Parts: sequence; C-alpha cells; structure tokens
Amino acid sequence: MSAAARWWLSSGSPHRMPGCACRLDWRRGMLAVPCHGIACMPVLIRALVLLVLTASLSGCGYNAIQQKEEGVKAGWSEVLNQYQRRADLIPNLVRTVQGYAQQERQVLTEVTNARARVGQIQVNADDEASLKRFQQAQGELGSALSRLLVVSENYPQLKSDQSFRDLQVQLEGTENRITVARGRYIQTVQDYNTYIRSFPQVITAKIFGYQPKPNFSVENEAQISRAPEVNFGTQPAPQQQPQPAQ
Repeated sequence: MSAAARWWLSSGSPHRMPGCACRLDWRRGMLAVPCHGIACMPVLIRALVLLVLTASLSGCGYNAIQQKEEGVKAGWSEVLNQYQRRADLIPNLVRTVQGYAQQERQVLTEVTNARARVGQIQVNADDEASLKRFQQAQGELGSALSRLLVVSENYPQLKSDQSFRDLQVQLEGTENRITVARGRYIQTVQDYNTYIRSFPQVITAKIFGYQPKPNFSVENEAQISRAPEVNFGTQPAPQQQPQPAQ
C-alpha cells in the first residue's frame, strides 16, 4: 500500500484521495461521490447502470436485430446448399445425355460452361454487386438446363433410360427446393431490413453498425424462380387442322 493510501485510511476525518474526486468519511461510514467522479462509483452503482443500459438496448431491439440477422444467415446457407445440390447433379446428367445425343454438343457445352461460371463466383450476400453476379450466373445455368431437357425430348432411347429418368426426378425436386429456399430468404431479408429501418431499432442499428442487406432483385426473380420443365414422355395432343370450306 502506498504512503498516500496509508495516510488517508489512518485519519478519522474526511479526506480526498490524491488524484480522486471521492471523499471518504470514516466517522459516518459514507462515501461521497460527486457527479463527475464516475471512475470512483461503487460496484453496485456500476451494476445498476449496466442493468439500465442492457434493458434500454433490449427495448430498442438489439436482441431482435441479432436474431433476425442470424435468420438471414441461416436462410442464405440453405439457398447455397440447394444450388450446390443442383450443381452436383449436372455432371451425371451431361454424361447420360452425351451417351445418347453426342451430336448435341453445343447445348451440352453450354450447360458445362454455365456450371463452371457458377463455381467460379465467390459470392458475398452482403454485397449487392456480388449477389447480382451470382443470381445472373444461376439464372444462366437454369436456362441452359432447360434447353438440355428440351433437346432430350428428341431422343426416345434417352427418355427411356432409367438413370436419366432418375436424374430428372432429382433435378425437379432440387429446383422446387431452390424456389422454396430462395422465397424464404427473400422474406427473411425483407423482414430484417424493415425492422432495422423502423424506430427505435434504427438508432440501435446505427450505433452497432447493422446495415440493410441486398436481396434478389424483383425483375430477375421471375426468371430465376422458373424451374426447368421435366417431361416424362407425355406428348402434347395434336392440334386439329381447320377443315377447308366446302
């Protein structure tokens, strides 16, 4: 213990501790804390202030903002998982089609290249430009798959191949799951953005650096939500030709 502290404690009269704004009166058992002496506040008062601040943050939506942000992250992970599931089906699909329709080299190349472009994108869902590139690449891959499935209709042996039919079923299910996951993600992001822009959450969001998140654009959503059509061999009914006038 320093000499100054021993002198302070040994005296029975009120004294000020050098370098501190507090006064200790041993005779009254009181600690006088001026309003500007925050550094010397008792632990109980500090705890009370912390409790008030915590309650204030909770009332301003801090906890809810965190929960909604975690929901956005979980939704985005599900979107990526479903897109990856589709990408994993493509190599087997291309090999199967190639075994029956080697002359359809162009459409097979388009599908392969579109899948490669998707794999090269390092997407950041918090960056609007990155999300737009990712969304465009996925849309191009979906369009290429649609053309491949249309071409396959010209090859009866391919359509009757069990492996091809199994891949079609898996692809159809994956496209449906992509649509569901993407739709849920859009709703989650919209809910998050609306919440942090509302009062008083907007104040909390600005203090802690929470920013609105980009979303799938409306103009491209109609395109990317259209799953490739899977036809299992049913042919459209022939159209009736008009009879010549008598």
